Amino acid sequence: MEICLDFVAHLGPDTSSCVFTLIDSPADLIRVSAVSRSWRRFVIANGFSKKLCLRMCPEASNVTDLLETNCLCTSDAVSSSDAELRRSEREHRLFSYLGHCIVSLDGNRNCIFQSIHASSTDNFPDESIDNTLEPNDRVDRRPSYWSSEGQSDPQVPETLTYRLLSNLCVIDEIIIQPFKAYFQYGNPIYSASAVRFRMGHSRLPFETAAVNIQAINVDNYVWTYVSPEFPMVQENTLQSFKLPRPALCIGGILQIELLGRVQVQEMDGLYYICVCHVKALGRPLTPKLEVQFVEPGGKIVLRYQPDAVEPSSTEPVAEEEPAVDELSVSWNALRERINHLRARRGWHLPLLNSLLGPAEPESDEEEQP
Repeated sequence: MEICLDFVAHLGPDTSSCVFTLIDSPADLIRVSAVSRSWRRFVIANGFSKKLCLRMCPEASNVTDLLETNCLCTSDAVSSSDAELRRSEREHRLFSYLGHCIVSLDGNRNCIFQSIHASSTDNFPDESIDNTLEPNDRVDRRPSYWSSEGQSDPQVPETLTYRLLSNLCVIDEIIIQPFKAYFQYGNPIYSASAVRFRMGHSRLPFETAAVNIQAINVDNYVWTYVSPEFPMVQENTLQSFKLPRPALCIGGILQIELLGRVQVQEMDGLYYICVCHVKALGRPLTPKLEVQFVEPGGKIVLRYQPDAVEPSSTEPVAEEEPAVDELSVSWNALRERINHLRARRGWHLPLLNSLLGPAEPESDEEEQP
């Protein structure tokens, strides 16, 4: 008869713990805990699922309390050992599921829900941060982009802040496209020299953070993740910035730091940064995982709802623009260039009017008597 040896009991708890710590996959850890009851008790008692999750995603260490909605806990008095066992089992289930979500690629999509604010805007609302969420470079045949204010110092940074689809998201990749000003001479590209990403939560309620100018204050945000700097290329393309590892955004706030300016606008000699597209690729973890912020004290409570049903939603597909001939495209580009030249300060408007004809008055202006 073959003799089965339980190496956990044979090696002892210390050596076995060193072996189990080498497991680097949440799925493998679950398989190990299913080998036998003794192995499951050993995995749960030593908190290996939590330790693995924190190694993969250190942001999870900011969680201070755990809740489970379907926890079958009775109101009867229980011993301290039973209470500790229940707590350990709950922690094992929650962090096992969180670890699975971190490494899984199921449901990857653009996680940006709405823009919150930009550190500066040159021409609001025509060049606002909202334009960075448009899928096309042009809307109603007009260019769609965000532009910073001009600066004489190329080292002045800018920030774009967004709210994500959920207050708990895993983000793998950020995609940014600098804007190419086709209506200016030479078609300059107003990119940054580098980018960095911050994720966290706002100290203000959602309604206040969305509309109140106080939300712009950096002291109103708590950042639980800060990425390294990534160089940006001065090209009018969708540039992918893959994070070194999946990042857990606790609080649903993403901030993009645009570091350094590379392009001077010829008409005023100032440095600008312009962006036409922003995406954050990842996956929201709701409704099975929710996070709550308890003030004062800044406690972060992670709630696990294993019976919650995930809504079946599909991303809206951008409609394709109708095809136009090359002559129409060239004429529209020329028209946009003329309109921007009129709008910019520092140009000799009488000269433009003599060459191109006077500008038509706005339709909502009152007629002169």
